Amino acid sequence: MKKLLPIAAVLLLAQACNSFKTSIYEDDLVMPLAEQSADSLFYSASLEYVSGGLKPHVPGVINSTILQQAFDLEDGDGVSVEETASRYRENLIDEYLNENSEPGMPGLLTWEDRIEGCFAGIYKDWINYQLSYYNFRGGAHGIQTVSHIVFDKNTGETVTEDNIFTGDYKEAVAALLREAATASIKADAPELVELLDLPSISPNGNFSVSQDGIEWTFQPYEVGPFALGIVTAQLSWSQLKPYLK
Repeated sequence: MKKLLPIAAVLLLAQACNSFKTSIYEDDLVMPLAEQSADSLFYSASLEYVSGGLKPHVPGVINSTILQQAFDLEDGDGVSVEETASRYRENLIDEYLNENSEPGMPGLLTWEDRIEGCFAGIYKDWINYQLSYYNFRGGAHGIQTVSHIVFDKNTGETVTEDNIFTGDYKEAVAALLREAATASIKADAPELVELLDLPSISPNGNFSVSQDGIEWTFQPYEVGPFALGIVTAQLSWSQLKPYLK
C-alpha cells in the first residue's frame, strides 16, 4: 500500500491584476515510491487565472487556453481549474507508480513535475501570461521550459505573430532575432556564442510584449545544445516598425 503524504489544500487567492481580478490555484504533493523511501514523486502547481473584471465571456476564453497549454489538453473548454489540475495530478501519480513498480523494471525512482503560470503585465490591449514547467524523469538533469501567451484583453483570444506583423515579416524579423540572440549570449556567456545554431533562430510564436518591444523565448535545444539553456531575444518597436500592421 503506497503512502500519500498530506497534500496542501487548494488555495484561491483573489488579487487585483491591473484592470482585472485573478485567483491562484496552488497544489503540492510529495509521494514516496514506498514507505521510508527517499525515491519520490515531487509535484507542484501554481496557476493564476482570471476571476473577474473583464467582459463576461473573456475569462472563460483565457482560462480555457491557460488550462489547455498548462496541462497539454486538446480542449480546456468548460472545465474548472481545480478539476483539470486534480485530474492531471491523479494521472501523474498513476503514471509514476506504473512506471516504477513493474516487476523486474528498475524504474526511474524519483520524478519531479512543477508547473507555474502567472500574468506578466499588460501592454495596451494585450495581456501577457507566462508558463514555466520543470520536468525530471531521471538522467543527468531535468528540463526547464518557459512559454508565453499573449491574450487580447477585449476578446480573450490568443494574439499570434500574424496578428501583429505584415505577411512578409518572417525573414526580416528572423535576421534581427539572430543578431539580438547573439548579443544576448555575448552579454551573459560570451564563450557560448559559437554554440548558437543561427539558422534555427526565427519567430517561433513564443513571445511577450511590452512598451520596450517584443521578446522571443527559445527553449533548451531549440537553437543550440542544452548548455545554452533558455535563450531570449528582444527587438524594440522601432526595429519592428517596418513589419508591423
